[in-house]
Amino acid sequence: MRGSVRLLVFDWDGTLIDSIGHIVAAMQAAIRDAGLPPRSEREIRDIIGLGIREATARLFPGLDGPELRQALGSAYRRRYYAGGDDSQLLPGVAGALERLAESGYVLAVATGKSRQGLDRALARTGLGHRFRATRCADEGRSKPHPDMLEHLLGVTGTPAGAALMVGDSEHDLRMARSAGVGAVGVCSGAHGESVLRRCDPLVCLAGVGDLPAWLGRAGLGPAME
Repeated sequence: MRGSVRLLVFDWDGTLIDSIGHIVAAMQAAIRDAGLPPRSEREIRDIIGLGIREATARLFPGLDGPELRQALGSAYRRRYYAGGDDSQLLPGVAGALERLAESGYVLAVATGKSRQGLDRALARTGLGHRFRATRCADEGRSKPHPDMLEHLLGVTGTPAGAALMVGDSEHDLRMARSAGVGAVGVCSGAHGESVLRRCDPLVCLAGVGDLPAWLGRAGLGPAME
């Protein structure tokens, strides 16, 4: 793939923010609070990025329903917000976002977080000014459905062929494929390289800090506004 890229869409947790351990601990505590059978770290990593409906259906098949989602979602939010700092950027992220924005790329976020959760996170990290548009799981269809990316393509006026999705999970990369958008995997969060490569990304990078250099090597310069 060579040519111009206008829009770079980033996942949040595990892609930009060092929050995977925080999420796992909060969900395991929430599961205990809700009186549900325990789930392993691996099982919880596999649902990071999904909406609450999809996450509970995967964690507790056969038990899923409105009452379970309400109980688990409430317990998770309580544990997550009480769990300490969740605003630590992954290495290289701040500099990479600055370089990408200065180079002329349009930046956006597609995340499994709720709108309330993302707005809180943007304020805590000070990254809100970096992104032209954002889309959350409670505003449409959950990953890997293409709804989030299709929305962001629409509001930024970007063709699918001029966008890339950058994420740390198979849900991100499968969403990209469903939307006809190129995918870049980063091995900094929920899923490792072996899982990400099964989704056929353009490349797997160690983290977002490596993205500007890779875009340069790949000849994927920013399209002009």
